[in-house]
Amino acid sequence: MTLVQLDKKTQGTTIQRLKTGVPGVDNLLSGGLPKHTITLVSGPPGSGKSIFCYQFTYQGIADGQKCLYMTLDKKIEGLLSQASELGLNFQPAIDAGQAKFLFLNINKKLIYETMVNEILSGNYDRIVLDSITPLSEMPIYLNNPEFSNDLSNVDPEELVSGNFPVRRLHLHYIVNALETSGTTAVVTSELPAGSNHMSRDGISEFLADGVIVLSLDPTMDRRKLAILKMRSTKHTLKPQDMQIDKGGIRLV
Repeated sequence: MTLVQLDKKTQGTTIQRLKTGVPGVDNLLSGGLPKHTITLVSGPPGSGKSIFCYQFTYQGIADGQKCLYMTLDKKIEGLLSQASELGLNFQPAIDAGQAKFLFLNINKKLIYETMVNEILSGNYDRIVLDSITPLSEMPIYLNNPEFSNDLSNVDPEELVSGNFPVRRLHLHYIVNALETSGTTAVVTSELPAGSNHMSRDGISEFLADGVIVLSLDPTMDRRKLAILKMRSTKHTLKPQDMQIDKGGIRLV
C-alpha cells in the first residue's frame, strides 16, 4: 500500500478533524478532513460529487455545526429532493437556521459579492461550493468592482490579449474568501474524461489542501474514490471501491 507521509512540520502535532459523513472515508483520513482546510472533490458527471457534499453537510448538522451549501448547477428544490431520496432530509436543519442552501445564479451581476458576503457573514463551520467550474470560467470585466484590487497591478492589454491566467484570478478570489472565513470547505469540479488534471480548470488542485477524485467505469459497473492529496494526513493513494445507495456513498 502506497502512503503519503506527513510533512515534518506537522509530525507530533494534534490535528483537529471533521467527519466527512461518508462511511469508510474517515478511516483513510485518520478521522476526517483537517479542520480549516479546503478539499476539492472532482470527477465526471454522475460520479457522486454532489452526493459527497450532501453527506459532508448532513454530518455537520448531526455534529451540531452550522452549514452553508452553495450550488451553481442545481436549483435548491431539486437538490433537496435528490438528497431526500437518499434518506438525507435537510429541511429540519434549514427551518432551525442550522443549515442554509443558496443558489448562485451565474447570470446575475455581482455573483461574487453575494457569495463572499454569505461566506464571511454566517460564521459557518462547514461550507460547500458545488461546483467551482462555472465560476472559474466566467469572463473578467475590467470595470468589475469585485476584482478592482486584484487587477490594479495587471496590464489591461494582457487581459484583453488572453495571456493573463483569468481562471487563477477567479480561483484565488474564492479560496481567499474561504480561508478568511476559517471554515472547513468542500468544493467540487467537473473532471473531463481522459484529463491529466485533477480538476477541469487544472488549477484548483494546487490551491486546495486536499483532493479527492471520484471515478466510474460503466463497462465494469464500478465506482472508485481516491484520496490524492490531503494536508497533514498520512493516507493511501490506492483507489477504493465505492457504492451509492440509500444514505449516499460508502466504501466497500
